[in-house]
Amino acid sequence: MREKKTLLNQTQIHFMRTYRQLTEAEIQVLENNSCWAEDWNRVHVAEDFSPYGFHRVIFYGDIQLGVFEKQVEVTKGFTKHAGINDATLRNVTVGDNCLIEKVGNFINNYTIGDDCYISNISTMETTEGATFGEGHLISVLNEMGDGNLILFRDLNSQLAAFMVKYFSDKQLKDSITRLINEEIRFTQPERGAIGNGVKIINSKEITNTVVRDDCEINGAARLSDCTILSSKDDSVYIGTGVICENSIICNGCSITNSVKMQDCFVGEACQITNGFTAEASVFFANSYMANGEACAAFCGPFSASHHKSSLLIGGEFSFYNAGSNTNFSNHAYKMGPLHYGTLERGTKTASGAYVLMPAKIGAFSVCFGKLMNHPDMRCLPFAYLMAYGETMYIVPGRNITTVGLYRDIKKWPKRDKRAASSRKSIINFDWLSPFTVGEIVQGKKILENLRQAGGTNVSSYNFQEYIINTSSLKKGIKYYDIALRIYMGAVLKRAVKGGFLGEPASTVGQGQWNDLSGLLLPASEEQRLLEDIKNGTLESIGQVLARFDEINAHYREYQWTWTYKLILDYYGLDELTEEAMQRIREDYVRARRAWIAEIRKDAQKEFEMGDVEQEVYDDFISKLDHEIDYED
Repeated sequence: MREKKTLLNQTQIHFMRTYRQLTEAEIQVLENNSCWAEDWNRVHVAEDFSPYGFHRVIFYGDIQLGVFEKQVEVTKGFTKHAGINDATLRNVTVGDNCLIEKVGNFINNYTIGDDCYISNISTMETTEGATFGEGHLISVLNEMGDGNLILFRDLNSQLAAFMVKYFSDKQLKDSITRLINEEIRFTQPERGAIGNGVKIINSKEITNTVVRDDCEINGAARLSDCTILSSKDDSVYIGTGVICENSIICNGCSITNSVKMQDCFVGEACQITNGFTAEASVFFANSYMANGEACAAFCGPFSASHHKSSLLIGGEFSFYNAGSNTNFSNHAYKMGPLHYGTLERGTKTASGAYVLMPAKIGAFSVCFGKLMNHPDMRCLPFAYLMAYGETMYIVPGRNITTVGLYRDIKKWPKRDKRAASSRKSIINFDWLSPFTVGEIVQGKKILENLRQAGGTNVSSYNFQEYIINTSSLKKGIKYYDIALRIYMGAVLKRAVKGGFLGEPASTVGQGQWNDLSGLLLPASEEQRLLEDIKNGTLESIGQVLARFDEINAHYREYQWTWTYKLILDYYGLDELTEEAMQRIREDYVRARRAWIAEIRKDAQKEFEMGDVEQEVYDDFISKLDHEIDYED
């Protein structure tokens, strides 16, 4: 039988150390310092315990105390001697060299690690039925639907996206639920725990909450049924006025300035601040949320919403940026919030944008105005979707050649703030991949078919209630082709360097590709995972998570398998000859130079509008000039 992990394993607290009873002399010292115990026989201490750092402390139940011999830094340049003053403790274990003082109400049923500073708090308590934020079933995207996402400490963006996508499959839902509940059962502590080096000051209520090492909580209003996963290398900060209930906060996060969260998961290195409110939502690696609101939102890696009056609801996002006053509607008129949609990776919404769900927006697209007609534009990625009154326009491929895209694809890898030891979510930064390029291939065919059907002597074309101007269609084909040639050349170059050039040894990678919130993978591998969970091949949630890592580790192999077929189809080849490869290399160089030239024009246009300083413009152009370094 699998052995249950102890509290010691989770918080590195001296839970199993040897304690002794107090001596009569020590009890006398404590009583002289206005300390009192319900039963001094139930107060146990470390061998080298000294009672002199205790004043006005009341003990109830079973108490274990470490040694208190060091100075504790309460603020920079100011230290106090370790000890406990002005506090009531019941069923509490305290590690070595802590300073606990000014506890207004009590600390009840808690284990506290070493080197902690706890001051000016009201209540810290574990009550019956505590979950520590784990095991809650929430409904993401479909606000009114059945629960489709289970919160637990090891959740990452891939597993979350997988659950949301497939939980309508009852067999899968039952299997994953069982695996997660088993993991929770073996890892969850029996009572609340505070790790080592934790600082909790000026906070009111901490109930049923696990706080890992080196976390700082300063001024929080209420933390209830939460798990805070902090570490020395990737600490967490919880600030003034924060109310957090039934939630999990991962390593490296900052939650500050009166944030209110309920039933949420906050992934690694996220920042949530400035009065942001969130309910039944998830935020994954490096997301930044401020001022606005989220409800039933799935915010994958690098999702950002900075502005007041912005509402993220009933939507799935990643590598996303919300303009000011962005608003989504998930209401089915009088039938309630039933609708939801997906904005694929890299999508942006301009200031004042409004999207009526259901809607599906293709990768790296930009939305302008009030989009009311439930668009499904996954087949035309990198597009501008624009509404002028009731008239809808689409400019396919436009975003391929913008300064914004160029800056985004460069900045995301540099802005990954996660410590190497706490990168649970998988993030593939490729902007051109079998996933996005597959959409480009489809989009290019659609545009060519529209031109063939409508002829060239027309001013515009119609596609799904959107107008495509003739000039936009022509440029869209051009931009898509540029992206295709850049992609094929880059993958070929990598295949040569990686030593896997030639006909692929496996068919894994052929066909459709998907994006599981940062993980790019063949649809066939996603289906294999689905079946292996349902049939019991994967026997623990750890094995499920490991499968995502395994798929990601083979990304380049799978990518080559997919790209090899694309190359043969695009160039009309039966095999990849040296002559063909030379042609691909030449097309790659020409395409990259054409791409850079278009971005340069976009930058110049922005500069001529007068909004960009000369120094900023010159620096950007200098970086563009160095793109030639990547041709070989």
